[in-house]
Amino acid sequence: MSQKESMTSAIQCHQITKTFGPVVANDKIDLEVRYGEILALLGENGSGKTTLMNMLSGIYHPDGGSIEIGGKAVTINSPVDAMNLGIGMIHQHFKLVEMFTAMDNIVLGTPEKKLPPKVLRQRVLEICQSVGLEIDPDKRVYEMSVSEKQTVEILKVLYRKAKILILDEPTAVLTPQETQKLFAILRRMRERGCAIIIITHKLQEVLEISDRVTILWKGKSIATVNTKETDRRQLTELMVGRPVVLSIKRPEPKNVATSIQVERLTVNKPDGTVGLKDVSFEIRSGEILGVAGIAGSGQKELCEVIAGLTKAESGSIKFHGEELLGKSPMEIFDLGIHMGFVPEDRLGMGLVASMGMVDNMLLKSYRNGKGPFIDRKPAKELAESLVKKLEIVTPGVETPVRLMSGGNVQKVLLGREIESNPSVLITAYPVRGLDINSSYTVYDLLNEQKEKGVAVMFVGEDLDVLLELSDRILVLCHGHITGLVDAKKMTKEQIGLMMTGSTEQEVIS
Repeated sequence: MSQKESMTSAIQCHQITKTFGPVVANDKIDLEVRYGEILALLGENGSGKTTLMNMLSGIYHPDGGSIEIGGKAVTINSPVDAMNLGIGMIHQHFKLVEMFTAMDNIVLGTPEKKLPPKVLRQRVLEICQSVGLEIDPDKRVYEMSVSEKQTVEILKVLYRKAKILILDEPTAVLTPQETQKLFAILRRMRERGCAIIIITHKLQEVLEISDRVTILWKGKSIATVNTKETDRRQLTELMVGRPVVLSIKRPEPKNVATSIQVERLTVNKPDGTVGLKDVSFEIRSGEILGVAGIAGSGQKELCEVIAGLTKAESGSIKFHGEELLGKSPMEIFDLGIHMGFVPEDRLGMGLVASMGMVDNMLLKSYRNGKGPFIDRKPAKELAESLVKKLEIVTPGVETPVRLMSGGNVQKVLLGREIESNPSVLITAYPVRGLDINSSYTVYDLLNEQKEKGVAVMFVGEDLDVLLELSDRILVLCHGHITGLVDAKKMTKEQIGLMMTGSTEQEVIS
């Protein structure tokens, strides 16, 4: 592709509008991305980013406005239409068949799948070579690391000759080293003339990888700026509509004491493989313990076994000397232990999707009532209070939470758990999908709990945040602890190395 061609518009959205009942998700949005550039798309939760991208990828159809691809007006009625137009979307949650090989997943659904394996393998390897990707075509997905799975997703869209790529939170579960590798690949694809849209809440990455940034606010496109001419503060003010202090406080721990003692804990995953192996550590009151690890390293099993939601093969979990292992969440509650739990699965294990905020509040508090009848008034007052305190966007507190954006659902769940006045608070990715303003609100709330003497465990994926917010960081790799370190004394790169298997001693020496 020539230099002149690489500067032409790949996508132009004119006055795109999309409504869901009374909610206007996209309000006359204008958007342009050019061949040979990386455009970052920023906005608060509920600003319309995902809805807009879903229309470009054929999942939704706009109610108004027009879309041009390469200067020609088009209608995108399905993902097949989008792919035929050269648009490929790489979702945060990979859409791969775990039992298939990389090559099987790449050619799945294409006419070429009937070609001889030798020919298919050669085509895949040629694409890999052209953009600097590395993959074993015969490796099965369930054997792959997160970054390898992401590589397969990228190859899937490139194999289908996509020239326009949309990446949704592509670095959410990558180590710093894997992120830099991905960015190198994206830069090579840009050099080949691809148009790339990247959705991320990490402003540092936006400034590092993008050429231009488009900001959405309450369903409208309010600005597009050149990345070289902006900074974190300006981007945040454009997103939020007011100045935001971009610093995470880390109050010094006071009156620290062991709250949860975990000893030689072993937990298996549902498929029988090891989730955690011989893990020992403690969670202290008045402290935030960060947990870092590549996705699937045992974080889910650790959170659920402490909360009484899954069984352990062996080991011990004690709360101030009281054994918790083997007890259900209800039995733990009956012991007088108030445990707050913000699970990774918001609408499965956390909230009931078909219920409104009020009923979801009641799920945590109904046993506190007296008599056979449930008083809904306190739950309604709590729901209304959380809407104001956490700036939750919802048509009403009785509206089913499944109709809210993912970020707003997360606020409902976190707010409910914190307002239950826990003595232990277990949080799994509490800011995943949240915009920058909401994320900093969550960090403040967690620090408030810490200062109240709550024992807080924070499972995160942004290492910069883990290092700023946590007092200590527990690093997991394949179910084993590779480090338990003082957050003030570590770097992001050192944590990243431990996430991939290096021990604390190897990294520090």
